[in-house]
Amino acid sequence: MEKQLTPKQKARIKYEIVHKEERDKATKQFNTRLPVKEHDEIMAFLKQKRISKVDLIRLGYQTLRKEFEESK
Repeated sequence: MEKQLTPKQKARIKYEIVHKEERDKATKQFNTRLPVKEHDEIMAFLKQKRISKVDLIRLGYQTLRKEFEESK
């Protein structure tokens, strides 16, 4: 016997179907793998400092760009 979807779940599924292409064009995702120890260390640091993963990526990218521009 299959579980019935609630009206909210049906609406969410419909929204996802309608907006999937738009969302794919607007955003991208990094799928990476890290050793567990390193991942846990990074996540603990981010949580302690209240930094989001998106902010980590943006700040890291900006820092690397500056570093490479200065080394030219």
